[in-house]
Order: sequence, then structure tokens, then C-alpha cells
Amino acid sequence: MHAFLLTACALIPLAANSILCRQALETGAIDAASFTSIRIISGAVMLCLIVLIRRRPLSRQDGNIKSAAMLFTYMVFFSFAYLSLGAGTGALILFGAVQLTMFVYALKIGEHFSLLSWLGLGIAVSGIIYLVSPGLNAPDLIGSLLMIIAGIAWGLYSLAGRGTTKPLESTAMNFVYCVVPVIVMNLFFLDQTVLSNHGVLLAIASGAFASGCGYTIWYSALRYLKATQAATVQLCVPIIAALGGTVLLDETLTLRLVLASLATLGGIALVLFQRSHKKN
Repeated sequence: MHAFLLTACALIPLAANSILCRQALETGAIDAASFTSIRIISGAVMLCLIVLIRRRPLSRQDGNIKSAAMLFTYMVFFSFAYLSLGAGTGALILFGAVQLTMFVYALKIGEHFSLLSWLGLGIAVSGIIYLVSPGLNAPDLIGSLLMIIAGIAWGLYSLAGRGTTKPLESTAMNFVYCVVPVIVMNLFFLDQTVLSNHGVLLAIASGAFASGCGYTIWYSALRYLKATQAATVQLCVPIIAALGGTVLLDETLTLRLVLASLATLGGIALVLFQRSHKKN
């Protein structure tokens, strides 16, 4: 029950990032660059505070420049993608890109995929292709490509952090490493700066609570979950984001999104099931 509650509490903030970002940018309450900067800075502050409260040592060696670069890439492209994507659509593309990146890495290092795994992989890819293909209710192509890049970056960041024994400290320091680059990036968009109290609060909520606190809870839940279980429960994140976008942002839950979600998430679930069965 403890593991279930921790996992449930972690999935909601992970999905909330999509809803908060889309709400802030769709209403024009803040620009994408400023949202990203405030999210990273507030996330860095919150994570460092949590580490200090837990009385754990934090050093520069906990972070990694390459990992920080992947985190920075994810954060920037995530925000700019939500200028044109709905919360549920963006979350599905992001999650699909993350998982497919990990599957490609598994194949690269020589992991054998069964016929059912290849079938699941094909179904998942088909779901993403169907979602972004031209047609009625198709999402913006540029936004979709930006989110795919964000997903690949987050997948690489996750792969790079698999070996760390201090994931919370590592994430905190990687956030800190991103502060200066994101401020520099923000200077290139000064002429597009839009700030309002509402937009700033949404960005802080995304950085400090949905990211900082959300990641902390997620790392706590991971102690009770196997790797495959952790990947499987994340299938709920796009669904939560889509429902949240429908209820909170009045987004339309289109048939295209539903069918693409069934194909993408179902295909990924099939691959995860086969990999788990093989390990057992």
C-alpha cells in the first residue's frame, strides 16, 4: 500500500507538468523561454532544499555535464512544443519518444527482442506516426517534432542516470548546472518576453512542485518497484495528462488521440511485458 500511494502521488505531478505548461502558454500568461527558465531555477532551488533538509551532502561531482545537457534540451524543447500541442497529445508523444529511445538503446547493446516485442514496437511506432500524420485533428507538425526531440533527450538522460547511487542529489546538481545555460538562452528571446503573475506562478508550480517534489516522490517510489514495473506504471502519465487537459483546459479528446494512445501505450506495454517475462 505504501508503494502504491507513493507511485500514485508521483504520477500526478509528472502528468501535471504537461498541464501546467500548456495552460501557461496557451493563455499567453508567459512566453516559453521564461517558463523554461523559471521552471529550471525553481526546480533547482526546491531540489537543493530537499537534499539539505534530508542532511545529505551535495557536491559538484553528483552532477554530470552530459546529463545536464540532456536535461536542458528536454526542458527547452518541452516548453516550446507546448506552444502548439495539447496537454494529452504532447504527453503521449513525449512518453512514446522516451520509451522508444530506451528500446532502441536496448537493441543497440545487443538485447534480443522476441517476435511479440517487435510486434509491440511496431504497433507503438505506428501509433505515433498515425497521431502526427496529416489529416483532420492532426497535431502541429513542428510542435510534434520538438516534443519528439524532448522525449529523446529525456530518454537519454534517464539512461545516463541508471548507474547513479544518489539519483536525487544527481538530479539536483544537474538542475543547478542548467541554470546558467537557460538564462543565456532566455537572452535570445528577450524581445518575446511575456510575464504575468499567473504565468510565473504556473512556471514555479511546474519547477518546484511538479518537477522538484514530483521527482523526489518518484525516486522514493522506485525503491519498491522493479525497472519494468516502473516503466509500466508510467503508461498512466499520458492518460492522466489527457484527462487533465480535457477537464481543466477544455481540450477535446479526439478519436485520433484515443486510437493513437491505445496503439502507442498498448505496443509499449507489450514490449515491457515480453522483456519482463524474458528476465523472469
